[in-house]
Amino acid sequence: MTLLHLEGVTRTVQLIDAPPLTILSGVDLEVNVGDRVSIVGRSGSGKTTLLNLLGLLDNPTSGTMLFEDRPVQSLSSGARDRLRGREVGFIFQQFNLLQGRTALENVMTPLLYAEGRQFWKRARIATEMLERVGLGDRLGSLPDRLSGGEQQRVAIARALVRGPRLILADEPTGALDLETGETVMDLIDQVATESGAALVTITHDPAIAARATRHLRLDHGVLQSTSTVPA
Repeated sequence: MTLLHLEGVTRTVQLIDAPPLTILSGVDLEVNVGDRVSIVGRSGSGKTTLLNLLGLLDNPTSGTMLFEDRPVQSLSSGARDRLRGREVGFIFQQFNLLQGRTALENVMTPLLYAEGRQFWKRARIATEMLERVGLGDRLGSLPDRLSGGEQQRVAIARALVRGPRLILADEPTGALDLETGETVMDLIDQVATESGAALVTITHDPAIAARATRHLRLDHGVLQSTSTVPA
């Protein structure tokens, strides 16, 4: 089943006193349920822009983008926000944790927009997810009391807590040591498998890229498949 379909997608931004800047050019991509996709590329190649499009944070400038056969461009901002909150889990490189909120409160945040059991059992569900990433003893800790690696694990727990259909990971193990990084990737893979989610990972780590079944390279806004794990 196709989860995401992009055809001829471009992303252009208007600059002040300069010609428009094309960041993505003619991107074609299909992501199926359960896919494992890695995307590599140099800094400035458009990886973050592409991730924002896949995560419904931005709209393409032109081309076709479908999420489960629904044209993304035709959705209202509210409908897109609800779809993103329900179906997409982001693991950001910069963590983006809410300062002044505990680890538990950060992980509970996506569940505030859930319904039924997920809403009413949100504290228990968030606690269980933090335990799975090895932070069961840091539930009440604020972000500034956590190490970089611990903050990354909180961010990962927050992204996975709703069992999203699409997981988007931007350098998910960048702040972790090798052993913890492997454990966290095992967890991401496990949760993705349990929920049937697709996992799209942006990474510079060949070991992380090797976990994917499809390998793509983004170069100057052009997305291409590669038959080998990018180095």
